[in-house]
Amino acid sequence: MHSSRSTGARRLSALLGLSALTLTGCGLWQSSPTAATAPPHPPSAPPTTSEAAPLPPRPFELNLQDRDPCQLLTQGQRSELGFDREPQPDSEAGFGNAATCSYRNTTAKVGARLALITTEGMSVWTDDTAQVDATPISVDGFPGLVIKTPGLDLTCNVAVDTAEGQHLDVLYRDDGGEPPPPVDQLCEGAKRVAEEAVRSLKAPPTSATAPSESAPEEMSPKSDSGE
Repeated sequence: MHSSRSTGARRLSALLGLSALTLTGCGLWQSSPTAATAPPHPPSAPPTTSEAAPLPPRPFELNLQDRDPCQLLTQGQRSELGFDREPQPDSEAGFGNAATCSYRNTTAKVGARLALITTEGMSVWTDDTAQVDATPISVDGFPGLVIKTPGLDLTCNVAVDTAEGQHLDVLYRDDGGEPPPPVDQLCEGAKRVAEEAVRSLKAPPTSATAPSESAPEEMSPKSDSGE
């Protein structure tokens, strides 16, 4: 029930908008006045995607191609975020089989899912079919969006513009809490996870073997001089 909303985000949002319009239309039909002197109420405006303020440019590109979302959060980061279950890899068919990874906090009963989208940029959340409330934020120096969907209060997404035609999508959800956390709290959790993931993406790959390989080369001149 709490599966990712990123699959067909625009289609789901459009359906939500259509449902809202249908309900609004029914209400207007039932409340249409019969008296000739009573003018009909103007129709309610359809739900629209929130217009985000211009986002700053990304400082540089973080290519998500061939990255493993289950390796983005270190054991230390997972502990700080409260995730106490092993990461579960999966894929997102709605975005070109994008690699995903799910994390869970069994104590607080919340979960997160990271998706590395390499087929569409972050603008998928702000086009005129998305029907979501998208608020601009900065995620460790990168432009991002906090995304809420009207009527869905058990999830919150944070999208991060990592590269041209790519974005990181973090879904943070209720996982059976009693009572479930408020949506703003879920959004804060999504932001924390997104920040940690971006920090990992920005970190240069470690090369533990390079120093050890150079050591014998430094020793060989000493042994020659000894002869």
